[in-house]
Amino acid sequence: MSYLPRDIETQLKTAAGHFPAVILTGPRQSGKTTLLKHLFLKTHAYVSLDDPGIRLMAAKEPALFFENFKPPLIIDEVQYAPHIFPYLKLIIDKKRKIRGNFILTGSQLFPLMAGVSESLAGRAALFTLLSFSLLERSRGKNEFSFNRLKRLLFSGGFPDAALSAPKLLNTWFSSYIQTYLERDVRQLRQVGDLSDFQRFLQLIAAVNGQILNLSSVSRDLGVAVNTIKAWISILEASGQVFLLKPFYINKGKRLVKNPKLYFLDTGLLNYLLGLESSGQVFKGPAAGQMLETAALGEIIRKAYNNGQLPRVYYWRTSYGEEVDFIIEERTKLVPVEIKLSANISAAAAKAAVSFIDLFPEKVDKGYVVSFSEANVRLTDKIQVVSFSDFVNRK
Repeated sequence: MSYLPRDIETQLKTAAGHFPAVILTGPRQSGKTTLLKHLFLKTHAYVSLDDPGIRLMAAKEPALFFENFKPPLIIDEVQYAPHIFPYLKLIIDKKRKIRGNFILTGSQLFPLMAGVSESLAGRAALFTLLSFSLLERSRGKNEFSFNRLKRLLFSGGFPDAALSAPKLLNTWFSSYIQTYLERDVRQLRQVGDLSDFQRFLQLIAAVNGQILNLSSVSRDLGVAVNTIKAWISILEASGQVFLLKPFYINKGKRLVKNPKLYFLDTGLLNYLLGLESSGQVFKGPAAGQMLETAALGEIIRKAYNNGQLPRVYYWRTSYGEEVDFIIEERTKLVPVEIKLSANISAAAAKAAVSFIDLFPEKVDKGYVVSFSEANVRLTDKIQVVSFSDFVNRK
């Protein structure tokens, strides 16, 4: 299988030239190890704490671990041995001027960040790698027709899934969830009945793109609200879902304050929804949310690939006006509406116009993203753009 370049590569190489350590986190199977080996294996040794013997050495005898594995070094799945972080700090501080001496990966953000905040603050640059973006999969073919987009979204962006035969997708995602349950859920929180968690995954897939109601999920599953909170935190920490928070400035109107939940990989989402072919991707009552999920995924990946945290929200008033996404770009706000249609009228921008009326000095431009073939201007600040143009925008 040939290597597909990742958009984050330049940022990682630049950071390795300025920081003693670089940390790459993200969901399992998003391509972290392949990427780092591609970028650094010519200059760095490699060790994985997935190996039980090496993991035990790192956890019980960190000094011996670093005697056996000397920098420059790639350490894979470093969260398995949090006791090595103080030793990393000592080694880095002794040779502070050496840049890129350690390249670390981790798939569980909670334990990883605990070690970083205690020992490596100011010494490490932190990045997140999600599954392939649409642009990364496109290999220069950056036009996304309706049918082509359906095919890409059906398989999602996990490298092994995206590049495998469609008939193998169900097997791949089934195995992925089982491995994920065994490794992450059991390690981050004891789960008495894994079947409850599997039903939970299917339930939140069904409410993807909607405002999260913990009490409703709790009632439907017969599981305590605190348990639901913990499970969602695990999904968030391991890069499976994104909680889109409401945009709120205390100005004018009272806003809904609960987040929306979106899956970060459409292939996993489609598997949990039980979709059997790409032809089903934009059918049914959740079709609009699927396109929203695709657009949001690209917004988030663009931020992460530039070494930034995503600054994106939704806006909704208590009486129903709603803008799908509000993107913060420097000091400006960009309202974005996503419409699964090729025919767009001025009514599609009504909520965005209301938002701009509240914050006129903050908004220079806004978009209605659709499958329209013509990019037209609805107002002096709001333009209709194709999904392709939105994804390709700088």
